[in-house]
Amino acid sequence: MATETLSERILRENAGVLEEMINHRFVVDIKNDVLSNTVFERYLVYEGAFVDTAISIFAFSVAKAQTIEQKRWLAAVVIALANDQMAYFERTFASRRIDPSSFDTSIPAVKNFCSGMLAIAKDGEFLDIIAAMFAAEWMYWTWSKEASACNISDPLLKEWVAMHVDQAFADQATWLKDQLDMAGEQGLPEGLCVRLSSIFGYAMQLEIDFHDAPYL
Repeated sequence: MATETLSERILRENAGVLEEMINHRFVVDIKNDVLSNTVFERYLVYEGAFVDTAISIFAFSVAKAQTIEQKRWLAAVVIALANDQMAYFERTFASRRIDPSSFDTSIPAVKNFCSGMLAIAKDGEFLDIIAAMFAAEWMYWTWSKEASACNISDPLLKEWVAMHVDQAFADQATWLKDQLDMAGEQGLPEGLCVRLSSIFGYAMQLEIDFHDAPYL
């Protein structure tokens, strides 16, 4: 029988919380094409704040990476976030006349998500960051693949979903998974494996609370 990889173990141990996020009301509303403009626009502001934070998270990962290949890959992620994803928010805010400053991004679910993920990057080790962002990106890629097959009448929402199923995002989610598996193949202490799995679960719970926020 094939040996379970580290990422497979992490996904197995966190199957419940991952399933909860994949079946979140926000995701279901997108699939059913009933996500309200109010919720979507509130989400956009909150998510834009997190993507800004994610630039810093991945910058920490560049600093803590162990090889030049990792640094090159992660530096490209920082550039893509700053130039592509942030550009989407800027363009969307302009087209929908959304003023981000009129929204409260300091509410607990949003603040805790941004500060919690950033704390992992600042205070943790390289693999801690990889585990946290693997949680976020694997989750988005998983539900977006399903949602992309559904009818989405809002073109900007459809574009947002499409961004998370294109090859570049798929490659990034897979790269994070591969980083965990390669580290696992080298033989990690059991305590570290437990910690990485716990970080994944923690990040996923932060995601659930974060996606509750646009409905509050």
